Amino acid sequence: MGEWFGREIADTGRLRLFFFFVAFIAGFLFIRFSVRMIRRQVRWWPGNFTPGGQHVHHVVFGLVFMCVGGVGGLAVEDGSSGWAAVSAAVFGVGTALVLDEFALVLYLQDVYWSEQGRLSVEVVFITIALCGLLLLGLRPLGVHDLAGDGLWSVVLVLLLDACVAVIALLKGKIWTGVIGLFVGVIALVGAVRLARPDSIWARHRYSPDSRKERRSRIRERRYRLPVQRLGDRLSDLVAGRPSAK
Repeated sequence: MGEWFGREIADTGRLRLFFFFVAFIAGFLFIRFSVRMIRRQVRWWPGNFTPGGQHVHHVVFGLVFMCVGGVGGLAVEDGSSGWAAVSAAVFGVGTALVLDEFALVLYLQDVYWSEQGRLSVEVVFITIALCGLLLLGLRPLGVHDLAGDGLWSVVLVLLLDACVAVIALLKGKIWTGVIGLFVGVIALVGAVRLARPDSIWARHRYSPDSRKERRSRIRERRYRLPVQRLGDRLSDLVAGRPSAK
């Protein structure tokens, strides 16, 4: 195990990313466990932090951790040192606390246990997926693989990959667009297929009751909704089910 860690993580310059990744997951799981215990009003678990009656959300602590870890990481010159790993881990915990309340920051209201609060969990899952791809050695838009090619070839391929990824995102295919930044063919598939019915692309390019609009809604009901329900179940299992209203 130690030999693998040294060969695949330390020697490849991914030490800080590895500790960020592990600390991010640990921080997210811990804070979700904490808020679920608070929600159940378990006696043996500390409640919310409310000095003077003011409820301090954990996004505040996350910002503090991110500042400490970020500035500490900038101060550490040796990226393979223990202090570099510690600063990356602190930054990872802070990022987890902030993104766990991403929906609260976006909507500027406490939507943590509402349907809107699912957005925070989705953002966390996307972040985990991106960090995992980076740890596997993949690079956004294939920059690393194109390093030996000519300048204009690199620029052309990067622009093409970026464009198809953006089109996939505009079509409402978040996972396809994000992962497509690392694996271009996935973004290309998302870019050429029909957009989701409520996406920006569909609203501006599919006329109401047009053939494409009808096909898009049929595909949404037949393929997307079952996958979304499965994703919601996984989200509820990990993060807790939103309150019914």
